[in-house]
Amino acid sequence: MSMTDQLLIDEARYCSFGDTVHYVNPPKVFTGCDGSYMFDADQTPYLDLQMWYSAVNFGYKNKRLEAVLLQQIETLPQIASQYLHPTKIELAKWIAQDAQKKWGRPGRVHFNVGGAQAIEDSLKLVRNACGGKSLMFAFEGGYHGRTLGASSITSSYRYRRRFGHFGERAQFIPFPYPFRRPKGMTAEEYGDAIVAEFARKFENEYHAIWDPKTRQCEYAAFYIEPIQGTGGYVVPPANFHKGLKKVLDEHGILLVVDEIQMGFWRTGTLWSIENFGVQPDVLVFAKALTNGLNPLSGLWAREEMINPEVFPPGSTHSTFASNPLGTAIGLEVLKMTAEIDYGKQVRESGAYFLEGLKELQKRHKEIGDVGGLGLALRAEICTDDGFTPDRALLDKMVDIGLSGTLAYQGRKAGLVLDVGGYYKNVITFAPSLEISRSEIDEAMVLLEQVLVRAKRG
Repeated sequence: MSMTDQLLIDEARYCSFGDTVHYVNPPKVFTGCDGSYMFDADQTPYLDLQMWYSAVNFGYKNKRLEAVLLQQIETLPQIASQYLHPTKIELAKWIAQDAQKKWGRPGRVHFNVGGAQAIEDSLKLVRNACGGKSLMFAFEGGYHGRTLGASSITSSYRYRRRFGHFGERAQFIPFPYPFRRPKGMTAEEYGDAIVAEFARKFENEYHAIWDPKTRQCEYAAFYIEPIQGTGGYVVPPANFHKGLKKVLDEHGILLVVDEIQMGFWRTGTLWSIENFGVQPDVLVFAKALTNGLNPLSGLWAREEMINPEVFPPGSTHSTFASNPLGTAIGLEVLKMTAEIDYGKQVRESGAYFLEGLKELQKRHKEIGDVGGLGLALRAEICTDDGFTPDRALLDKMVDIGLSGTLAYQGRKAGLVLDVGGYYKNVITFAPSLEISRSEIDEAMVLLEQVLVRAKRG
């Protein structure tokens, strides 16, 4: 019996399946990684085009970031969170000063250990700032985590079905999905129509959320992903977020921006919201802050919401928040990407990748839509009409990619793809931001192989 076979037997017997997503059967076991690749027990290279759901933006085993981790292990690897250490303060200062430079607002940074946990912290912050209001707006297709609070503002009932609610479920508003917009509308007109319908909720008190006499809304905040992640890397029309923010500002509703998946240069800017010309009141981040080397997350909020007088010590807390291993890596990520025009690098690589996808689309009518921003890219897999979602075809593509039986330049190869979208028919591409042109060329060859084989079988 091989080592992999024994591991799968033991996993089936001893591991909770509740913390794992088994997309393929049997689940894939990897034993190594480097750069843009993961390796199985036979050392077959798998080109990874999802990089741990955009947590490893700067490549597996990034030497510069690993060196900082090792140095921190040798100096101050552990410290209780009631004490201070340099990189916590320096990292918070960097993020807060960057935000003030961009948005003209002073603010502070609060740390935790995971994306969903930082969302939970933001819910506390928002409720505290809004007099305890517990109702939130969020988008259809939005994903903010699977803790009880985060799942209440995530639009999928699947994550809540067996656990009920802790507080109130959000009111979910349609997100403008350009490829699947109503016939006869441009993408911009579709975005405007959604904003107008949202604004209608405030026309009078009988739309149930607004008191025109006191000018108070029953809802505290609107939680958004500027570009939907799990929803399928959907990029809204450029005018949409500005229109939405205008309505929010007119009615005293906070804007909370979830940058957990799109933050840290995925879209060619440090934060994806920068592409849309609006200012958040709260911004939540995680994942690529530490390139997957340490669980660390956090949020930035406006000074008046988070200063110690209104959000005092102990308002929310985690033992491992702002741990020195994580903050040291996070600070180095920001330093490393500030040394060059990192956004330009990402945008140029994204344009090259997108051009390759467009060439594939010309040869395969099953690729109904391609698009994206920076290196957050998408390919919508459809039936041969180019529009009807074809989840089964994409599932076959994922299985074939993970079989490790592809071929590239005379060697065995594999391909790691991520599935997203409302109909689970979208390949959401989040390759390493350090991906080379030759690796992008390889990606196009392997993508065509898995698509051709999936169509045949």
